[in-house]
Amino acid sequence: MSQDLWELDAVGQAALVKSGEVSALDLVDAAIARIETLEPVVHALASVDFDAAREKARARPSGPLGGVPFLIKDVLAYPGHKLTMGSRLFRDYIAPAGSPYTEQLDAAGLVTLGKTTTSEFGLLGSTETLLAGITRNPWDLTKSALGSSGGAAAAVASGMVPVAHASDGGGSIRIPASACGLFGFKPGHKRCVPTGYVDTFELVIDHCVSRSVRDSAFLLSLTEDPSAHPRVGYVDRPLDRKLRIGVYSTTLLGRAPDPEVMRALSQTMRLCADLGHEVVEAPPPPVDGVLLSEAFFDSAGAAMHEVVRTMESMLGRPVGEDDLEPFTLALIHHSRSLPEGAEARAKATVAHASARMLSYMESYDVLLCPTLPVAPYDLGTLAPHLDRELLIRRTEVLAGYTPIYSMAGVPAMSVPLGSSESGLPLGSHFAAPLGQEATLLGLAYQLEAAAPWRHRWPAVTRATRERASASVLG
Repeated sequence: MSQDLWELDAVGQAALVKSGEVSALDLVDAAIARIETLEPVVHALASVDFDAAREKARARPSGPLGGVPFLIKDVLAYPGHKLTMGSRLFRDYIAPAGSPYTEQLDAAGLVTLGKTTTSEFGLLGSTETLLAGITRNPWDLTKSALGSSGGAAAAVASGMVPVAHASDGGGSIRIPASACGLFGFKPGHKRCVPTGYVDTFELVIDHCVSRSVRDSAFLLSLTEDPSAHPRVGYVDRPLDRKLRIGVYSTTLLGRAPDPEVMRALSQTMRLCADLGHEVVEAPPPPVDGVLLSEAFFDSAGAAMHEVVRTMESMLGRPVGEDDLEPFTLALIHHSRSLPEGAEARAKATVAHASARMLSYMESYDVLLCPTLPVAPYDLGTLAPHLDRELLIRRTEVLAGYTPIYSMAGVPAMSVPLGSSESGLPLGSHFAAPLGQEATLLGLAYQLEAAAPWRHRWPAVTRATRERASASVLG
């Protein structure tokens, strides 16, 4: 083979198994070897069960992705695996059952090796928890992989697995995908089969982070919920029509992106124009980002308050600072000071913003903006022990573009087209109206062909490849 197994995407790995060139166990053993080399450096995993994975691989799993090694974000229940949600409160909890979503993953033939790290309950945009520790960005180990799907992004970016489960309720697929140089696609509202989450605003959607567009497109076709929407199916080729692409750069809180981010956005605009699309300037979305931020964090605090009440009744003791991170406790404390009706007003705020966003998007086939207004944060910038107000302000900067697309329920994606002056990835964010997943995926194939990114690997990955080659030659 001209490539090591870990350099192939999931579709490529599955094809080798189908042809008989390798076995499912070969793929799983190769992934385990990569994890054992990279995990001490990157720390993307919350837990593993290699024995169960090898047992499943020996059984020759069927399905279109039969034998491909996979990781699941530690907010999703998977039978027999821990489900901590990044919290010490659930450090010992083992999920007794999965969900229709995990049943589809199993039917696809994916072999789950373990769970990836996440911020506590997915509340913060960096994966640094008191339970699991710090997840590092493979492109620069002093930087955050961001979050809340930071473990999934770090695992795929470093080459542990070709594709990993991730979830997104405000940018948690797209933000770490941008930081780690991956393709991060967020399907539209209720596009995929249910996972069993309790979600106040019904924002969260499950999918993946991947190195290739086809892996994301293929997995989407395997996890669609045909009872909720007409099927998208497997989008397997570039778009064949011209799009009207509206471009804006100011965040919902009125912040301009850093100069290097603006340069990357300009390059993406030129690339889209060169592909034959009509690229036009668009005004910023007519949405009040301050009100949305308040609504989100106030409701998150109220939801955490309910979790605490439930757990205290089950445990027969108070839940406190040994169970939850300071930021989570501060959100709960703040929620208790809110006037009656605050949660209803928050839901009304989100509904109003969603309606305005959907109306705004009607003028364009696709909207383009940066995924992040800044380069990935240093580790510690969003550490959960910092002051609540400081963390919220920093989160508002980081998530200046992505949340409104979750609230509107439309499909969106981060595409790894740019880089900072220091070589850190910078994603370009595209979104389309409701039901237009195929439009975005077709555009993504065009971008992937015109400006390929799959050959780019971070230094930590190149170093392990060079050591492996030296060992063979030695």
